[in-house]
Amino acid sequence: MTATAQIVTVGAMPTPGADGAAVAAALGAAGVAVVSRAFVEDDEPALERALGSDDVLTVVLMGGSGSAGDIVRRVLARVTGTRLVLNERLLTTLQERHRRLDRPLPRRAGRLALLPQGATVWVTPDAEAGWAMENGRRAFAVLTRDATLPAMIARHLTPFAREWAGTRGTTVVRTLRTAGLAAADVEERLVDWLGPDGEATVSTIPADGEVWVRLRARASTPADAAKSLEKAETGVGAILGDDCYGRDGETLELVVGRMLLERRLTLAVAEACTGGLLGHRLTSVPGASAYFERGVLAYSQRAKEELLGVPGSLLRAHGGQCAEAMARGVATLAGASCALAVTGIAGPDGGTPTKPVGSVFVGLLLEGEVTARRFQFSGDRAAVKWQSTQAALDMLRRSLRA
Repeated sequence: MTATAQIVTVGAMPTPGADGAAVAAALGAAGVAVVSRAFVEDDEPALERALGSDDVLTVVLMGGSGSAGDIVRRVLARVTGTRLVLNERLLTTLQERHRRLDRPLPRRAGRLALLPQGATVWVTPDAEAGWAMENGRRAFAVLTRDATLPAMIARHLTPFAREWAGTRGTTVVRTLRTAGLAAADVEERLVDWLGPDGEATVSTIPADGEVWVRLRARASTPADAAKSLEKAETGVGAILGDDCYGRDGETLELVVGRMLLERRLTLAVAEACTGGLLGHRLTSVPGASAYFERGVLAYSQRAKEELLGVPGSLLRAHGGQCAEAMARGVATLAGASCALAVTGIAGPDGGTPTKPVGSVFVGLLLEGEVTARRFQFSGDRAAVKWQSTQAALDMLRRSLRA
């Protein structure tokens, strides 16, 4: 039997996926495969159902305040058949943390320091304490979702998961990310690889305008699992070719930014129908100021003409030529060596027989050469905007590789 895990996020909190992804990546590196993720409200029966009864490592993520902590403690005590007892180390940690913050210790501190009997407290400087416990062949880790979560993962969760997985075999996972392909195209290429082949399992996952290829290798030792994964990754990667832009946590904007840095190029963007989403994605990458020069949100026809110098005759009829002119305009304005421009009809209204909703034109200028492509996307307004930025980033990526 190989080591598996589930992630349960408790409480209605913003962007629940980001922290779960960080935990999943750490567990994968420790040889523990995440097989499920669940999001539950601050509700004891719901949490108890989500925990299940399988032989897994369950990582519970919760907010640092509110009722989630009390609920998690009570439910885990119940499912493990243990009592809640005062944990002196946790109480001391709470007292010290409030002292450093120059805050009075809450009157309910004694209740906050109650943990299921047998739990081990995890302490990281300037962070909410976490805790873990093993119960039979099951294990639980409870972490707080805040800015210190990465430190808690590295210092405590990863070594705990690695040790727990040591007697259960090892699972290693790799995700290959592709852009510009439909799921059916990827599956057709990988028809001889999909499913288990005795050493590794290959599956496809449609994901926000991309298709991911998930490789999962199981073996009795980490070395054997890594060897099987490497073999599968080499074979699948060769089939995907340039359509595979990255792996695991590498986003398209991260890969494009890295390529711009390597070539010492600067980028400017002009956006209409995407409303600034392209610039937002690019500048979400730490260090983007080294290559991202500026973005112009030219939503109206007047803005395209006044800010980017697009001739009125192009605005009225020629989507591709308009996108090219927008790219030239923003590159000239910024003095950038490359530029992207996006214009089109995100919907739900505004379509015509020749330009239906979802028609998007992407212009690309790279070191003086300008091109444009037309795309036809489906879905609602948000989906069209996201797919448009995907197409723009992928156009630039492929041109930089050429």
